[in-house]
Amino acid sequence: MDMEVETAEAGASRKRRVHGMLKMYYGMNEEGKTADQPESMDPCDINGPHFDPDVYLNKLRRECSLSELMDQESCMVKQIRSLDSDMQTLVYENYNKFISATDTIRKMKNDFKKMEDEMDCLSTNMAAITEFSASISGTLQDQHTQITKLSGVHTLLRKLQFLFELPARLNKCVELQAYGQAVSSHRRARCVLQQYSHLPSFKGIQDDCHLIMEKLAQELRQRFRDGGSSAKDLSECVELLLQLDEPAEELCDKFLNHAGARLHLDLTGLEAEIRPSAPPSSSSSSSSSSSSRPPPPSPSAADASPKSPPPSAAKTDILEFMDRGCNEFVSSLCLVVTSYQELFVTHAQTGELASKNIPQMASGKLQGFVDDLAARYFSIVERRIQEERGVGDNSLLVRALDRFHRRLQAVSKLLPGSQVPARGTEIVIRAATERVRQYLQALQSFYLDTLTDVRQALAAPRLSVAGGAGGLTASGGLPDLLSSLSASILNQIKSVLASVHLFTAKDITFSNKPYFKGEFCSQAVRENLVVSFVRFICQSSRQFCESSGDKGGSTPPALLLLLSRLCLDYETSTISYILTLTDEQFLVQHHSPVTPVTVLCAEAREAAQKLLNHYVKVQGLIISQMLRKSVETRDWVNTIEPRNVRAVMKRVVEDTTSIDVQVGLLYEEGVRKAHSSDSSKRTFSVYSSSRQQPRYAASYTPSAPMDTNLLSNIHKLFSERIDIFSSVEFNKVSVMTGIIKISLKTFLECVRLRTFGRYGLQQIQVDCHYLQMYLWRFVSDENLAHFLLDEIVGSTAHRCLDPAPMEQSVIEVICERG
Repeated sequence: MDMEVETAEAGASRKRRVHGMLKMYYGMNEEGKTADQPESMDPCDINGPHFDPDVYLNKLRRECSLSELMDQESCMVKQIRSLDSDMQTLVYENYNKFISATDTIRKMKNDFKKMEDEMDCLSTNMAAITEFSASISGTLQDQHTQITKLSGVHTLLRKLQFLFELPARLNKCVELQAYGQAVSSHRRARCVLQQYSHLPSFKGIQDDCHLIMEKLAQELRQRFRDGGSSAKDLSECVELLLQLDEPAEELCDKFLNHAGARLHLDLTGLEAEIRPSAPPSSSSSSSSSSSSRPPPPSPSAADASPKSPPPSAAKTDILEFMDRGCNEFVSSLCLVVTSYQELFVTHAQTGELASKNIPQMASGKLQGFVDDLAARYFSIVERRIQEERGVGDNSLLVRALDRFHRRLQAVSKLLPGSQVPARGTEIVIRAATERVRQYLQALQSFYLDTLTDVRQALAAPRLSVAGGAGGLTASGGLPDLLSSLSASILNQIKSVLASVHLFTAKDITFSNKPYFKGEFCSQAVRENLVVSFVRFICQSSRQFCESSGDKGGSTPPALLLLLSRLCLDYETSTISYILTLTDEQFLVQHHSPVTPVTVLCAEAREAAQKLLNHYVKVQGLIISQMLRKSVETRDWVNTIEPRNVRAVMKRVVEDTTSIDVQVGLLYEEGVRKAHSSDSSKRTFSVYSSSRQQPRYAASYTPSAPMDTNLLSNIHKLFSERIDIFSSVEFNKVSVMTGIIKISLKTFLECVRLRTFGRYGLQQIQVDCHYLQMYLWRFVSDENLAHFLLDEIVGSTAHRCLDPAPMEQSVIEVICERG
């Protein structure tokens, strides 16, 4: 096969080459036309028309050598042979074509001869036919007019017969229930009867037909009202009534009233499954009010927590309710809409009814009908959704809303311009938003319940209060409580996010709506749920700082410390983690402004700072209260000579140590200034550390009070000012410094309001030295404690009637012994 193809290709190539050479020889171009070339006048041009052989030979002999002449001769011989061969080939090829053309012409002559004979025969036949046709026309020419007249009379008689038989025909059609044929027959004769109604015979026929058609219309109306017929029969019934000039508007109203009665029965059945509206429970009010005060929430608020079931269960769950509504009401509504459109919209656009402009009127009535029913249905659905107040399981509600939304899309396909699907989507949006609000309330109640548990744990014997200062004796109690509190809150947030995430699952139809892709994720979930809950934590924590702290307050100081550390942890890591988790889980795209992480962290840090400041204030006031009572309840003028340190000072040191342990459980140590080697051995002169006792002993006599005050004021000018209620830093040293400053400042102010005797001054010296022995290690700068204690002793000396200080060695012995 390949050899044959190659042979054929070689033959075609050779043929093209031969033709090319001939064209070149004869001066032809590719199209077979003579090339427009100027004729050569050179007699030596062998291809030119003026070629002269003698001149050409003489030129060759003159110009070429023998060998060149021999080569030229050889070349010309080859060209002659080649041309002769090509010419022979062309002759052979064209010979076959000539033979074939001769045969074809011979056959054509024979075929044309037969065709000429057939054409002659046809011409003869056509002439005969023409002759016979002329003969017939001449014969019937006289009777043609009479035949035409008789044909018209026959047609008229048939019409008259149809009119006279019309009442009987209509009665027969009514008996056989061939209503369509009866209406068609009446419509054919109606115009004629109306035109000749002035004639008595035609008037009688018209009256009979009118009575029959009225009876027929009554039967059609009855069948239409019954509505039990098939869709095809009902469609035929409506079409016939419209052809009988029945008002289309009345037919639409009757159809919709009949269908609406059945649909209202379905809605009544749905309403029966909804329990009567109960008065609003106190759970919402209590949960909202609980956010404005720090005490634990009431039991009604705890009902809203994820652990508690809804107040009372409905007859059927929400999914079954939605299934029944979709399968009964929505499906029936779609069937009614389809039937109505087929009867009054689609069918009325064709045939004779198209001129009556029925579809526009019918569509308007259908739109109002669907809107009214949908409004009642949506009201029932929203009432049922409002009963879903338990937030334990969210899947049933989401599946029910998905089914509700999915089935409403059928209405949008049947009524493209209807607002029913959009209103259904709004219900889904409101339900999702309300569920997010319920989850927020549940989280808030859970947080308040957890705080109640923490308060109970703080009050438990194993976490007993040491001496009323709020210090925990259990070394690991506060860290465990903080860890448990933080973990439980975080787990609850994750659980809520997982439940809310069901609203944006890919298999949920309404999750593709723009609201659920944008505003629901960014505003409802991120802002109104997560951010609001974090702010609730910060706000409710700050509210603990508003309670009175004069007597320690109702809030345990340990709870203040715990919450301050919780808010600080939120500022450092938890808030960023929660918001990142939310953004990743819900693919939040911030189309609208949202709360930045930095702003939320700043609020948490502010709450932590406020709580820690309040903790310092409360603890400082607790110790101050002990010191105030110890000063105010003692007769410092008539007291006995001191033999030991007062018990209240020991209690102050114990409570301060307990507070130091407590703060150290949650906060780092902090930075202290370098302590001197004799910090615990600092002595206090009754004349201040900057004054020498022998020099100014006389100045504390009543005769020279002004000099003493002057020296004291000059000394204060060169002392560093101490801010007692300044903000503390988030470390143990700063917290303890703030507590000790408040305590010693209170001690100082109480001393300034009393009058002391000799032994009273000495007792204050002993007490201050004892405090110095232990308190210096808690403050950031030991000079601060030394300055305040020095002020206390100096102020006592100012208020002393007989300032005779005790020897330092005796003070040290008493303090070391006591």
